[in-house]
Amino acid sequence: MTRIGNVLYVARDVAEAVRFYRDGLGLELRFADGDRFAAFDGGGATFALAGPEEDVTGGEPAVSFEVGEVAAAARRAIEAGARLVRGPEEGPHEIRAVLRDPDGNPFVLYAKR
Repeated sequence: MTRIGNVLYVARDVAEAVRFYRDGLGLELRFADGDRFAAFDGGGATFALAGPEEDVTGGEPAVSFEVGEVAAAARRAIEAGARLVRGPEEGPHEIRAVLRDPDGNPFVLYAKR
């Protein structure tokens, strides 16, 4: 089953971005991994921040879909018209692949390790 795992923004300074979204918008911080990544409770979907080290989309916002098996999901997406940008590869917390849909919008497929 594929589901939206998170909406991903890139942040030059994750700690500063965490303060903004936590204190300025009142989002609840669920997870933080130093200056690499942070995840907030977005009320039904996760809002995530990726630091420069974890920027897999070239600075563009992207939706991330959790899938059962990344390579198989990427193959299906490519057969349907997506273009593979990178991966599948092991990230610090997941296996992931970055693709672009037929209109050029980036998206991430990931599965927990």
